[in-house]
Amino acid sequence: MIDQTTLTQRIDTLGYLWDFLQNLEEEETLEMMDQAYAENPWFTRDNIRLALEGIRDEFLEPGKLNQWIKPYDITVRKPQRVGLILAGNIPAVGFHDLLCCFVSGAVALLKYAEKDKVILPFLLKKMTERYPAIGSHFEVVERLKDMDAVIATGSDNSARYFNAYFGKYPHIIRKNRNGVAILTGEESESDLLALGRDIFSFFGLGCRNVSKIYVPKGYDLTRILEVLHQYNELANHNKYKNNFDYNVALFLINRVPYLNNGCLILLEDERFASRIATLHYGYYQDSQTLQEELTHHRDRIQCLVSLEEVEGFTHFHFGEAQLPSLADYADGIDTMAFLNRK
Repeated sequence: MIDQTTLTQRIDTLGYLWDFLQNLEEEETLEMMDQAYAENPWFTRDNIRLALEGIRDEFLEPGKLNQWIKPYDITVRKPQRVGLILAGNIPAVGFHDLLCCFVSGAVALLKYAEKDKVILPFLLKKMTERYPAIGSHFEVVERLKDMDAVIATGSDNSARYFNAYFGKYPHIIRKNRNGVAILTGEESESDLLALGRDIFSFFGLGCRNVSKIYVPKGYDLTRILEVLHQYNELANHNKYKNNFDYNVALFLINRVPYLNNGCLILLEDERFASRIATLHYGYYQDSQTLQEELTHHRDRIQCLVSLEEVEGFTHFHFGEAQLPSLADYADGIDTMAFLNRK
C-alpha cells in the first residue's frame, strides 16, 4: 500500500532535487558518475553531467515545472501502478517517464535497463531524503506484473515483444526514432558547431541525436567536415574510435563511397538511423518536396533541427536537440495525459 503523498509534497521533493543538482561536483555525485562509467563506458562524466544539467534546467526548474502541470487534472484517487521499461542508451534517459508517473501520483514499477542501473537509483535516493514516504512511489522489479498500465521504450524489435505481452494493458510503446536536421547553405559556422552538439552529444546514441541531415543539391559537404573536426577529441574515446575504425573498414571493403574527417563519417543513405560515428545525408530539390518526404516518415523522426520552422513538426534550433522541455514528449505522445486519463 502506498503512503499517501500530496501533490505539494511531490513538487517540493522535485524542488529539493533541483537544488541538489545545482552543484554537480559534490563528492557523492562524482562517485556515482564513476560507478556508472565503470558499468557502462559510454557514460563518461561529461555525458552524465550533460544529462543531469538537462534534467535540472529543463525538467526540475520550479517555474517550468509548475507551468507544465497546470493543464492537467491531477486529482486525488487510488494510485495506479504503472510499469516502466526504461531505455539505457544515454544517461538517465528514463527520468521523464519516471517524473510523469511521480507527479501524477502513480506507483512506478521500474524495470531498469541493464546499461543504466546507477544514475536513476541515485536520484531517487536523493528524492527520498526530503520525504521518506516518497519512496513508496517507486518499486524496482525484475518482471512486470500486477499493473494498470505500461510505458515501454526500446527498439523496433523489442516493441513487437512489448505489444505481444502488454497489449492488453493501456500502454505507450515506443520504437526507434532519430533526430533529423535540414541545412539550407545559409548556416553560419556557429550554427554548424551547434549542430555538432546535436550529432555528437552522448556519442550520438540518443533518439534525439541528429543521425541524418538533408542538404540542397550542390551543397559543399566538406564545409561540414571542416567545422565538425573541432569535435575530434571524441576519437580519444576507445569505444567511439573502435566504431569509427570498424565502419571505415566496412565501407572500404564494400566499396561504399564516404567522406570523413577523423571523427565523423558522412554517408549518403536514405535511412534515418546511422551507425555510431556515422552521419547520413540526403539531397533535396525544393522545400515542398522535402516537406512531403518528412511528413511521410513522421513516425521515424523524434525531433527536427533547422534554421526555419517546418510545418507539422516541433522546431528546434541548432544545438538544442538534446534539450527537450517538459512538454516535448517522446514520439509526440502526451505521457501526462495518458497517466491522468479517466
